[in-house]
Order: sequence, then C-alpha cells, then structure tokens
Amino acid sequence: MHSLKAEPLTATAFAPFGDVLDASGDFRLINAGLCKRHHDRARLEVGEARAGISIFNAEPRALPYSFDLIERHPEGSQAFIPMTEHPFLVIVAEDPSAKPRAFLTNGAQGINLHRGTWHGVLAPLHAPGIFAVVDRIGPTPNLEEYRYPQAWTVSA
Repeated sequence: MHSLKAEPLTATAFAPFGDVLDASGDFRLINAGLCKRHHDRARLEVGEARAGISIFNAEPRALPYSFDLIERHPEGSQAFIPMTEHPFLVIVAEDPSAKPRAFLTNGAQGINLHRGTWHGVLAPLHAPGIFAVVDRIGPTPNLEEYRYPQAWTVSA
C-alpha cells in the first residue's frame, strides 16, 4: 500500500489543480460597509453547456483514509463549497501515473477543481457531509475514472 501525508490547503500549493475558495485576501466593502466581497475567486469552465448548482450529501470518512479511485471531468470545472464548518480531505493528481497529493481544508475553505483535474471522491471528515457543488450540466459525458492497482492511504 502507498502512503500520503495530508498537507494544509493553501492557494499556492493547490494552484496547479484549482482554486481555493475562502474569505482571504483582497475584498471590497458592500451592503453599506457590512459585508466584505472577495470577488471572482474561481474560473468556472463549462464549455458549451451551462453551470449548475447541486447539493451533495456524502458519508464522512476518517483518517487514515484509504482510496484507489480518482476521477476527472474533461468538459468542465467542479467547485465544492461546504455547507458546514468542518474540514474535508481533497485528493488530486497531475495524472494517474503521478503520485497523488492530499490536502486538508481548514473548515472555512472550499475548492474549485480546474477542468480535467484528476481528483479523489468527495471526502468529508465529519457529518453531515453537505456541499454545494457548482459544475457543468450538459448532454455529453463528463466523467472519466481511474482505479489504482494498489490503494493509497492518507494520514494526517
């Protein structure tokens, strides 16, 4: 079995795979100065389709976490926005032959995976695992899966 150590999710470390969605960095005040707007945090890619918002309710996982499945969406980006304040695990890879990386969110971060990014399945670490998911809605297939011949285990 292969092993990975989860690293903290930062915008710099995650940049090759997607965008970190959080309330940090530049902002402008709106709503009579009572709200900070962190504007245009991710680029949505949907090709000739449309963007849609779905709600996912995933079973929680625990660390150490073992996985052998990654997937990608070649036709569009995919954003995961937690609807609770719990951390979740994000697994990504440059391609199926590359060593995957594991990131641990801080409980106040979401992610937007770039179009075509190989990634693990949604892995909340606490119940409820409820997420708003923004991705491509269209008539053509947008999912490719890969199973590793040997599982990987992620530790904290």
